[in-house]
Amino acid sequence: MSEQQDIKTEEKIKNAALKLFYKNGFAGTKTRDIAEEAGINIALLNYYFRSKEKLFEIIMEESLQKMFTGVKNVFNKPSNIDEKIKSIVDNYIENLRINPNLPLFVLSAIQADATGFMKKTHLSKDFISPFFNQIKEELQTENALQIILNILALTIFPFIAKPLWLILSDMNDEQFTDFIEERRKLIPAWIKTML
Repeated sequence: MSEQQDIKTEEKIKNAALKLFYKNGFAGTKTRDIAEEAGINIALLNYYFRSKEKLFEIIMEESLQKMFTGVKNVFNKPSNIDEKIKSIVDNYIENLRINPNLPLFVLSAIQADATGFMKKTHLSKDFISPFFNQIKEELQTENALQIILNILALTIFPFIAKPLWLILSDMNDEQFTDFIEERRKLIPAWIKTML
């Protein structure tokens, strides 16, 4: 196979896997299902990625890179705090709607090896510095980290707790999507009230 065909095949496999991981979760997705969705045989999938676990890890890391790049761009953008909060919430919600398995992957990766996770995702302490410093300076507060953690918790936790929340609230997936869209508007307002 040519290098171009290799890249095309890898992308086809990753796209199929992402679709199935999104729909069925990691445990509910079988290697043969990914191969079938990608229009290839299992041997070819194993040739490129060795295992479902490795494929999942690659997809999650790429998704994280995309999300963190978007958030870092927001942190560095010359705009006011209210606009940044709205943009951060929008960025996370859009990425988590596309890839709802991402928060659990991140949590398990951080618990297993936080330093390794930071290296793999190219995160550093200066990732949040621009926004952190802007909050401290403009709001004259030492609670900048609390504010940032509240934004993240309010945005991310519903995706982590979705399976339980669907049962407790008798919501279906469509209602959950509406619920998240309502939160997209409410979270910036809640944060503004806290400030």
